[in-house]
Amino acid sequence: MTTRILSALERSRDHYGAGSAEAKLALLRRLERAELRSARAVSRLHEVLCFLRAYPDDARLLAQVERMLARFAGRADLKRQREALTDTGIAGTAIRYRFFWSTLRWLARRWPDRIEIDRSETEVADKLSMALPLLVTWAEAAALKELDPPAFAAIDRLRARGEGDAAFFARRIAAMPGDAFTREAFHDAIEPTYELKPGADTPSRTRAKHAAAPMAYQREPLRRARPDLREELGRIYRAVRLASAREGEQLIELARSAMVTRSRDLDAFAYGNARDVRLVDDGGGLGFVLIGVMPERRALVPATCGYLILHNGVPIGYGEAFVTGRSATMTFNIFATFRGGEAAYTFARTLAMVRHMFGAESFSLDQYQLGKCNDEAIASGAWWFYYKLGFRPLTADARRLMRKELARMRADPAHRSHASTLRALAESHLVFDFDRSRAASLPPVAELGLRIGDGLARAGSARELVLAQCINTTMKLTGVRSLRGFSAGERLAWERWSPLVVLALPGVSRWSLSDKRALARVIRAKGGRDESEFIARFAAHPKLERALFGRR
Repeated sequence: MTTRILSALERSRDHYGAGSAEAKLALLRRLERAELRSARAVSRLHEVLCFLRAYPDDARLLAQVERMLARFAGRADLKRQREALTDTGIAGTAIRYRFFWSTLRWLARRWPDRIEIDRSETEVADKLSMALPLLVTWAEAAALKELDPPAFAAIDRLRARGEGDAAFFARRIAAMPGDAFTREAFHDAIEPTYELKPGADTPSRTRAKHAAAPMAYQREPLRRARPDLREELGRIYRAVRLASAREGEQLIELARSAMVTRSRDLDAFAYGNARDVRLVDDGGGLGFVLIGVMPERRALVPATCGYLILHNGVPIGYGEAFVTGRSATMTFNIFATFRGGEAAYTFARTLAMVRHMFGAESFSLDQYQLGKCNDEAIASGAWWFYYKLGFRPLTADARRLMRKELARMRADPAHRSHASTLRALAESHLVFDFDRSRAASLPPVAELGLRIGDGLARAGSARELVLAQCINTTMKLTGVRSLRGFSAGERLAWERWSPLVVLALPGVSRWSLSDKRALARVIRAKGGRDESEFIARFAAHPKLERALFGRR
């Protein structure tokens, strides 16, 4: 009986209109105290509740859903199936994952008694045995080398009473000499798996919501029709505001939790800057949390922005935008729970948000997004999803293959691209330009690193001396007398950009004084509070973009 009720609820979840709320409400009330017999059934109920929380018909339905989700971890059927529900992200269940360094540090600080190292992996235990002597005092290291105890026995002997093994490990790495990048590389080379045990406030998809987000009830059918991308790109969002530092921290934590509960990681969230978090209200319950990255983690030229997609405050997807001048390389992901919703419309509004926030006119999709080394994208036919919205392949080989596939589809409407064909298509970026007259292209950012590398290779053993001279040379070239008054982030940007100016920026010495001074302002903006000013100053310096990328 409960299985039939659950199936009826699943069928009705995305139906809206007269009588829909009452029908869903009646089914929810019957399931509220029902005993579900399998882990799969418990998970199915949870997913429907999460969907209805994001797309509620009315206040009564939302209140019922909120009540059921608040009590979900205490359900008797969940407790019986707790082990089978590991890694689902449901409240009351554990998460096991190879968390990267930044995520481990965050989890160990917030929930030191809930995070543990998975002790079942022999290879990891061997790596830990080699790493431990580097994390303790000289005397402790000597004892470990002489006695050679098993790694976890050593950790249990060395950690404080009441201190978890993962928290001990994280704290010892944090105390290592070197910088954040050194510690990150040290930890991630070991590749431990961790288990985050459930607690009252540990990350879960069940509790994930930004309560202060704008609210809109779903009165009409979901927008499943394919949108006109240019029309949507022309339509601006409703409102945008800068979050306070405290709210920014909370929103970054919401974004990081959305990753942890789905066994994922994203650098833009892991290294999010709480002073650079914006909330965009797109209307109808749709919104975006834009998260800039800390200055030390910013790319050299592209500006990086991570975004969490919200619907009525519930995270429904995420991605990143890498903005270079008027171009933006995008990643876009809708969480599985919400893929039966408004994916195409949400994607169109995401591009519109990036266009109006950052001035991007040309958009490209990374090959991984399309299916390169990504079986999920191949299975979902992601390449054709974006093609039907107006994106086109950048390379001639991909365009030829696309034309062959289109011819097969015209000859046989039932034809579907084979997985091998989709992988071949995914070797090329897909590009969409708001200006139809402009030739599709991508800024060759990687070439800049090769140019700098070639210049430093010619310096041989004088590499460090050349790097130090680049800073002074760039200052003289741009008329900057001193870096006094620059923030730490601005100084770091100057240090990173100076080799680019000296070794990879042709003809800069012949620029006008105003162009050189504008270059100095671009560099300083790269290390500012956020990258918005950098995006604007870079876009306003066409000579710089032409010199970097050879554009006319």
